[in-house]
Amino acid sequence: MKRIMVIGVSAGAGKSTFARRLGEALGIEVHHLDRLFWKPNWVEASIEEFAQAQQEIVNHKQEWIIEGNYTGTFDIRAKHADTMIYLEIPLYTCLYRVIKRWLTNLGKTRPDMGDGCEEKMEWTFIKFIYSTYYARKKKMRERFRQYGKGKTIIVLKNKREIEDYISRIENQKRVVAN
Repeated sequence: MKRIMVIGVSAGAGKSTFARRLGEALGIEVHHLDRLFWKPNWVEASIEEFAQAQQEIVNHKQEWIIEGNYTGTFDIRAKHADTMIYLEIPLYTCLYRVIKRWLTNLGKTRPDMGDGCEEKMEWTFIKFIYSTYYARKKKMRERFRQYGKGKTIIVLKNKREIEDYISRIENQKRVVAN
């Protein structure tokens, strides 16, 4: 487990937090796709810039964790990943977390976002999460069939499974260190 994709069913699944914790536990640098996609003040990178930034990571780093969905460039990461960790958290939890994140970070830029991208909320984003959740869940299964051959695929479906997984990784690292 050296080249890891962290993906989720939706915004609010906990991808960024999970990836950060996994990176700390494994000692592997985490790359947040939102940081690569969003330039200051919510300006989108071109698809070429965005794809190139990911290509640089997968081509030049021995170990990486790349967090985020961005299905338009999924294949770049999937070709090089040895592990895909998928967070399939319930819809109501995703919606709750997105609203909580917005309220907690009002006026701030989260560390996993591009510089100068202060937290914001738009009704269209909530509607997008709600209206695409089940279709995205189904589509992810198709992506696993398409890209998952020869890879480790880990599906975590709730907070307890996530906590147990991170704890196992941390404990394995402690055992190896001793």
